[in-house]
Amino acid sequence: MNINWIEEARKRKDEFVREVQALVRIPSVRDDGGARPGAPFGPKVAEALDYMLTRGQEEGFRIKNVDGYAGHIEMGEGEQLVGVLGHIDVVPAGDGWSVDPFAAEVKDGRLYGRGAIDDKGPTVAAFYAMKIVKELGLPLGKRVRLIIGGDEESDWRCVGHYFKHEEMPDVGFVPDADFPIIYAEKGIIDADLRYRPAGSEETGEMTLRSFQAGRRYNMVPDAAEAVVEGAGLEGWFSRYEQFCRECGLNGNIRHSGEAVTLTLEGVSAHGAEPERGENAGVYLAQFLAGLPLDGRSQPFVRFVASAFFGDTRGQKLHLAYRDEPSGELTVNVGVLSYDREQGGTIGLNIRYPVTADGETIRQTLAGVAARRGLTLGRFHDTKPHYVDPNHEWIRTLQRVYEEQTGEPGRLLAIGGGTYARALKAGVAFGALFPGRPDVAHQKDEYAEIDDLVKAVAIYAQAIYELAK
Repeated sequence: MNINWIEEARKRKDEFVREVQALVRIPSVRDDGGARPGAPFGPKVAEALDYMLTRGQEEGFRIKNVDGYAGHIEMGEGEQLVGVLGHIDVVPAGDGWSVDPFAAEVKDGRLYGRGAIDDKGPTVAAFYAMKIVKELGLPLGKRVRLIIGGDEESDWRCVGHYFKHEEMPDVGFVPDADFPIIYAEKGIIDADLRYRPAGSEETGEMTLRSFQAGRRYNMVPDAAEAVVEGAGLEGWFSRYEQFCRECGLNGNIRHSGEAVTLTLEGVSAHGAEPERGENAGVYLAQFLAGLPLDGRSQPFVRFVASAFFGDTRGQKLHLAYRDEPSGELTVNVGVLSYDREQGGTIGLNIRYPVTADGETIRQTLAGVAARRGLTLGRFHDTKPHYVDPNHEWIRTLQRVYEEQTGEPGRLLAIGGGTYARALKAGVAFGALFPGRPDVAHQKDEYAEIDDLVKAVAIYAQAIYELAK
């Protein structure tokens, strides 16, 4: 059967773009304060999930909402199940956008908005791939299920709950990373280092009242703020301005009574690639470490500066692991918080190679923290994911990619964590093409529309080949 998959995708381009726009316009950021039965991640995530399931029902697919945690859209018949896993939750928009992050504006061939590439555009691409297979009336010997989660950007409670109640696909792919095929994903650790001041001594000229940076562990903070009081602050203003210039970042000084607020703008990036961003919290800690601060706050900011400034590979923490399949360990300081009365917390997102051991990392991190007067609090370890590259279904995906693009279907390893690790046998498969910048989690996130259309064609052929 000779099917021109890209032509089928192009026929549906305009309606496909409108579909992505409608989904991007739902600001589906997790909202624990708005959680309720049937909407465990807040009303907007529930709205986005309901939108996709409603569209699936309208197109004649079988649908199911699994308690608001996740849902699925299914077609085909047979005992075996092919899974495609996407998500409709997004990270917070952050600051500094040149467009409305939830307006889904189209210009110069790009669709802008939070979630455009991570992961609403690719999820809708998979949905349209299923539509093409269904509308062409192609016979399937297996079932195909688009599984849609609502908590991928946080704790993955969505797929955890889903697979407690629903069957595991025999094989599957995840349209939430890079083309060609990602067969290995690093382990992911979220950890808290906690600092509690040992005494109330006032040994410095200045007092750090508060220090905040970051919203999510898996995002490089693009803004930081510190409130400082004390004599002689004015003499440091010019030094702060010079520091900002040398770092190439925008900083600001604001007076409020006896206190001075220092702010700093960084550059956000995905926590899996912290070197692509400029961590506003770590930079501001570096400056604060040079101030004559009081004895309560000084150990905290000095630890942050000494352990993380200029180092995203864990060398200063004695965690510099690497291997051939998946590369180097990375460390992102995603959240920084200090309060004079309560102490401080450093929220880390660590991506470690597939051959490294999470328990060894835990012990090393706890030891480094203890020597500097901190303790290891929360420690959540998601183990690495690796599949045999010789599986027949992986070779099928490689062949499909090569036929549709004319490029080799190479196997890749990443530091990001996708739903592939929630599958018994799964890989990440697009939708970002080689050479395209990864703008997920960044301001002015966008998707190249023609690339998404090409992904529709690839996914349609892949679904048919895996399920025929």
